[in-house]
Amino acid sequence: MNRIDRCFAELRARGDKALVCFLTSGDPDFATTTQLVDEIVRCGADIVELGVPFSDPLADGPSIQASSFRALQAGATVRGVLDNVREIRALLRQAQDAPIVLMTYFNPVQKYGLARFAADAADAGADGVIITDLPPEEAAEWKAAADEAKLASIFLLAPTSTKERIKLAAKMGSGFIYCVSRTGVTGARSEMPAELQALVETIKAASDLPVVVGFGISKPEHVSFVTRFADGAVVGSALVNVIADHAGSDDLAQSAGRFVRDLKTGVTRRE
Repeated sequence: MNRIDRCFAELRARGDKALVCFLTSGDPDFATTTQLVDEIVRCGADIVELGVPFSDPLADGPSIQASSFRALQAGATVRGVLDNVREIRALLRQAQDAPIVLMTYFNPVQKYGLARFAADAADAGADGVIITDLPPEEAAEWKAAADEAKLASIFLLAPTSTKERIKLAAKMGSGFIYCVSRTGVTGARSEMPAELQALVETIKAASDLPVVVGFGISKPEHVSFVTRFADGAVVGSALVNVIADHAGSDDLAQSAGRFVRDLKTGVTRRE
């Protein structure tokens, strides 16, 4: 049982749901990312999604695109991200050993080498990988490499996913399934789609894996709504915005921590 499986098992045992928080590795720099992850885990993040900066992030809206650009401008590389994971893992072991999931695109992984990336990511302390533009129909080679490295392969499903793709993602995936709440790109939204619950229930009918919902979740009310029927909620762009707004300030980590602590209240008031 890896950290992701253990995390969800522990959450289920106490009737809880997961708060998954995304930030971009290297934004504004790797040392700050390490401090940010430590703080948000202490403040309630159950799982950390760490974005691998990429020059052409097609699934991401303006906030995460900008964070990738800042990280690349500061010199971020795939190897640098993996070293960052190693630093974060060493620090988290002193507190709460939260799962780390790398979120990336296929191009950087392919250029690095699929088997090499999987092995190096696992060795650094990552627990799973989301390759946002790799559908399960084309993921056999990656799946084999990830399985060999004992990394979870996490697939995205969306409102446009067919029943066949849902079944395949359920069969090939591990760790959890990432349910995209809406079509389009990432970004904070004011409302959640009314049809979201039906989509999550369709996915759950095809899979025993936990289902977490992301894209557009930006405040405790969203977390509360989503965790009534899903196993967790992902907050990305809204947290990235907090980091951008406080970059360079002495209270950057504390500001991110306060935001995450506030989001976590949404889990406790979902009934």
